[in-house]
Amino acid sequence: MKPARSLVLSLVTALAATLGAAGVALPAFAAGPTASFVKTADWGSGWEGKYTITNGGSSTINGWNLAFDLPSGTTLGSYWDALLTSAGQRHTFTNRSWNGTIAPGASVSFGFLASGSGSPIGCQLNGAACGGGTPPTTPPPTTPPPTTPPPTTPPPTDPPTGGLPKHLLTGYWHNFDNPAVELRLRDVPNEYDLVAVAFAEATATPGALTFGIDPGLSAALGGYTDVDFTADVRALHSRGKRVILSVGGETGRVTVNNAASATAFADTAAALIARYGFDGIDIDLENGLNPTYMAQALRALRAKVGAGLIIAMAPQTIDMQNPAGGYFKLALDIKDILTVVNTQFYNSGAMLGCDQNAAYGQGTVNFIVALACIQLEAGLRPDQVGLGLPAGPGAAGGGIVAPSVVNAALDCLARGTNCGSFRPPRTYPGIRGAMTWSVNWDVSNGNGFANTVGPHLDTLP
Repeated sequence: MKPARSLVLSLVTALAATLGAAGVALPAFAAGPTASFVKTADWGSGWEGKYTITNGGSSTINGWNLAFDLPSGTTLGSYWDALLTSAGQRHTFTNRSWNGTIAPGASVSFGFLASGSGSPIGCQLNGAACGGGTPPTTPPPTTPPPTTPPPTTPPPTDPPTGGLPKHLLTGYWHNFDNPAVELRLRDVPNEYDLVAVAFAEATATPGALTFGIDPGLSAALGGYTDVDFTADVRALHSRGKRVILSVGGETGRVTVNNAASATAFADTAAALIARYGFDGIDIDLENGLNPTYMAQALRALRAKVGAGLIIAMAPQTIDMQNPAGGYFKLALDIKDILTVVNTQFYNSGAMLGCDQNAAYGQGTVNFIVALACIQLEAGLRPDQVGLGLPAGPGAAGGGIVAPSVVNAALDCLARGTNCGSFRPPRTYPGIRGAMTWSVNWDVSNGNGFANTVGPHLDTLP
C-alpha cells in the first residue's frame, strides 16, 4: 500500500505545481477540526459508539460541541467524557472541563451507548460539518452549551441493565453459617441494589450446578427453607432489588472445560433461575476458568433466559492484570452481554497499576484506582467496572479499608477528585459502583459500608 499512496501523492503534487504555474486557482482543502465516528461494539439490539475530535488546524481549539441526529427507533443511553443536551432525536455533546482544549494535531474522544440499530446522521462540530469544510447554510442552534451536567439517570440501554440503577451497590449474602451475622434474604438492608447469593455448588456432572438452603444456615435461623428463600427473592423484587446466583467462591469446584460441561452449566443454571426467581448469574471462580467454554456457557444461558439476564463477575485482583488472562479474556469476549465485573481489590498484596511504574499497596485509594484503571483502559466500558472491597473486620485477610476510602476511589475515577498520588489518564463518569464481601459482614460491623457507600453512589455523575 505504501508505494501506491506515494505515487498518488506525487501525482497530486505535480498537478498542483502545473496548475499553479498556469495561474489556475486551486480550491482550498478543509483544515481545522474534524470528527470521526466508529461503533466500538454492536450486539444487534444496541451498540457502543465513539466520536474522536481531531484538531487539524494551526490554532488551539478552546471548547467544542458536537451534534447529531439518531433515526426514529434508536435511543441514546449512558455516555462518558462529555456533557449532553437532547431535543427529540437531536443530541448535542459538549466538552467537559478537562477535555475542551485541543492543541493542533491533538485529539479527544467521548463515547456513549445506544439501543436500536440506527447510526448518527447530520453530524456537526462547532456548527460545521464533522468532516470539515464550509459550515451549513442553516445556522446551528444558538442555545449555549450547558454549564451543569444533565440528569444522571439515562434511559435504558443494551446490554440490558436488568432493572439496575446507573450506579449500584452489590453485596454477597451468605448461604452458610459462619462468624458473621446470619440473615434471611429478606433482611438484606435496603441500600443494596444487587444481591449475590453465595454460592451455587458443583455436582458430579462437570459444569452442572445445584443450589439449596444450607442446613447449617437453616438451623441458625431457627428454620429457613427453600420455600422461604423463594418468597424472600420475590420480596426483594417488590423493593426494586435484583438477586443473582453466585457460582464458585474460595472452595468452589465448578469446572466448564468443554462443550458438554458448558451445556450442563447453561441448562442447570437456567433451571435454578426459573425455580428460585434469580435475575442472573455471578462468576466467582477463584480456582481458574476456561474463557472459551465459559463464554459459550453464558451465551447459551442468555439464549435460554432472555436479554434481561444479569451477568456479573467477581475475579481476584491477579485475574484482572492482563487482558490475555482467563478472567479478563472472558470479560472482553462477552462484553456485549456482560453487566459488571466487581474485582476483589483485597487479599492481594502490592500490585502494578495501569501506569506500570510502581507497585501500589492494597488498602489505599491508589491501589483501587490504579488497578481499576487497567480494566477501564483495556476495553471494558466504565459501566462494566465495579470496585470490590471487604465490609470491615472479619471479612478479609487483607485490603480492608474504611468505606470513605471506597468513596474517594469512586470520586477519583468518576470526577478526578479525591485522588491519591496516582491519577488515571481520564475520568470515567459511568463507573458502575461498588461491591462488598459481604452483606452479612457489613451487618456484623454496623452497616458502615452500605450506609456510607450506598448514598455516595447516588451523587456520582
